[in-house]
Amino acid sequence: MRDHILNVLETIEKDYNIKILFACESGSRAWGIPSQDSDYDVRFIYIHQKDWYLSIDPGRDVIEIPKHDPISIPIDELLDVSGWELAKALRLFRKSNPPLLEWLRSGIVYYQAGTAIDKLRDLSGSIYSAASGIHHYLNMAKGNYRDYLQGASVKIKKYFYVLRPILAANWIEKYNTIPPMEFKELVEDILPNGVLKEEVMILLKRKIAGDELDLEPRIEAINHFIEEEISRLEAYAKTLNVKIEDPTEQLNQLFRETLEEAWR
Repeated sequence: MRDHILNVLETIEKDYNIKILFACESGSRAWGIPSQDSDYDVRFIYIHQKDWYLSIDPGRDVIEIPKHDPISIPIDELLDVSGWELAKALRLFRKSNPPLLEWLRSGIVYYQAGTAIDKLRDLSGSIYSAASGIHHYLNMAKGNYRDYLQGASVKIKKYFYVLRPILAANWIEKYNTIPPMEFKELVEDILPNGVLKEEVMILLKRKIAGDELDLEPRIEAINHFIEEEISRLEAYAKTLNVKIEDPTEQLNQLFRETLEEAWR
């Protein structure tokens, strides 16, 4: 699949007349919890040629490749591919956008060119907003919990889409740093030994083994933890008000340097 992904990325570059700077895995595979039929969620950052940025009408700053999109190479049914234009990515980086920061720390990198991504990684720690991260993960946990885990019977694989953001928010509270992507690393660091951790690890083993994990009775120990943590984190988030130095000029310079480097 890796070779196929690289072929798809190369084709996107040609079809859209862009340079891809970075491509990584962003979903359950990057979390370290894939099942046999998990999608490959490929996310990339790209840059246009100079003339694109000198037009009076702004162009679209996202490329999404649905499986039926007529690019020059067929897309595998398990492959989900989309990317952000660099200036868009830098504006989101300035706001400590959690999905973008996760991409930069993905353990599965398919492609990287030039120096821009390493520069962003170096800069991310000094401009990171814990408040932005906490609010993002808390809202994600609340939404997924409301949508998927309220009934007596639930799709228990959805627990991961609530547990991971809660554990990521706990990591930020504990360390004031960008949380790791791998779910197991979060579990080992945040959850103490006991019934809750045992239930989560059983669920994790079942998912990786390929169990369907369809509708089953909800797991009370996990639901209780989620409800308590959502309430606690909501109160904690209200106490956060840390100002970060504006990195706009640094990011402007990084953009200009990357534009020259990419099309040199």
